Amino acid sequence: MNRVQSPIIPIIGQLIRENSGTISLGQGVVFYPPPQEAIEKISQFLNHPANHQYKSVRGIDPLLKQIVTKLQEDNQININNNRSIVVTAGSNMAFMNAILAITNAGDEIILNTPYYFNHEMAITMASCHPILVKTDDNYQLCLDKIKAAITPRTRAIVTISPNNPTGVVYSESSLKEVNQLCQEKGIYHISDEAYEYFTYDGIKHFSPASIIDSDSYTISLYSLSKAYGFASWRIGYMVIPNHLLEAVKKIQDTILICPPVISQYAALGALTVGKNYYKKYIGEIDKVRNIFINHLQPLQDICTLVPSQGAFYFFLRINTDMKDFELVKKLIETYNIAVLPGETFGIKKGCYLRIAYGALQQETATIGIERLVQGLKHLINPV
Repeated sequence: MNRVQSPIIPIIGQLIRENSGTISLGQGVVFYPPPQEAIEKISQFLNHPANHQYKSVRGIDPLLKQIVTKLQEDNQININNNRSIVVTAGSNMAFMNAILAITNAGDEIILNTPYYFNHEMAITMASCHPILVKTDDNYQLCLDKIKAAITPRTRAIVTISPNNPTGVVYSESSLKEVNQLCQEKGIYHISDEAYEYFTYDGIKHFSPASIIDSDSYTISLYSLSKAYGFASWRIGYMVIPNHLLEAVKKIQDTILICPPVISQYAALGALTVGKNYYKKYIGEIDKVRNIFINHLQPLQDICTLVPSQGAFYFFLRINTDMKDFELVKKLIETYNIAVLPGETFGIKKGCYLRIAYGALQQETATIGIERLVQGLKHLINPV
């Protein structure tokens, strides 16, 4: 555990509390609540006393059936005799389940940098080794570098699309190449799709598990936290090859026994509403995204803004010798605006900041980005 990095969100949260009035562009959450249909399902949960007892490790049957329909309609993934669905306490738990199920101590998992910090933490907790592979200047996958990183100890390649922390969306062709590589090498493709619905400018999300005959080596992770405003309800799910089901059930039964049943009922209500709920809010988030782009583009002498068409993040390269955490601290203490340092996402050279814009509506977002721009102008000496 001493080798596992400390989660950055609580650290930044403490700085925010110490500096009253700070606007947070740090944590990746949305501004809107769950649908009313999710709340109404809770009364159905309460009407059955047996719901207060332990339920299936995999999840309750009505929710599993609804997820099957969702996967077919939204992801073109068919749940056949070779695949299983497991409901989890968020997709972070799904990732932990996957790592524990497929590895022995000392095995390797390939992460593309910048990575999602909880992935790196989970791999280290499992006494495995994260193998870091650089993406290109636009944070897109580099297949040749991924190939070169594979060793006899490699167990999986992880992709996140739309991406956290960069906001980029990987192309269908590049995801297919990674998936084919995993098939050829006899390793797993772990596809984290927590931000599947957050795409802009006509960009479409692609699920690798929709590839024909990929069911024996593709692991797909999903979350309700983002699209349905479900962050604290802790509900996600994973689609896994059947041969991993017994291992995942052992892990989940040990850590959790079963996903919170009250949250599963709420999830059932949310998925029943489906696209009709989150689409209107994603349009609002896109407006905030454009506000941020318009304010950041003129700062080309201070920072590099890579085009991103997914999730609700920008990953800025700042033209300074200042350490990124030092810059983050000054932005909070002097300008009351909070972002996350790039080092927590595996970028050790240079100064990078992750900006999250999903939690803000337009008025607050405008104030927040103006503070950030002012802070960067005053704190950075342009190269």
